[in-house]
Amino acid sequence: MSSLVYLIPLALLLGGAALGAFLWSLKSGQYDDMQGAAERILLDDE
Repeated sequence: MSSLVYLIPLALLLGGAALGAFLWSLKSGQYDDMQGAAERILLDDE
């Protein structure tokens, strides 16, 4: 039971860090062009 005192705040901290990283990637434009990368591998560059 005493281990929950450490594990619950650690889980909340890691979840908050993951949420912060996701929001940062949204603001930096990571997900702006979802079709471009998928179609770029099909094009033949010379």
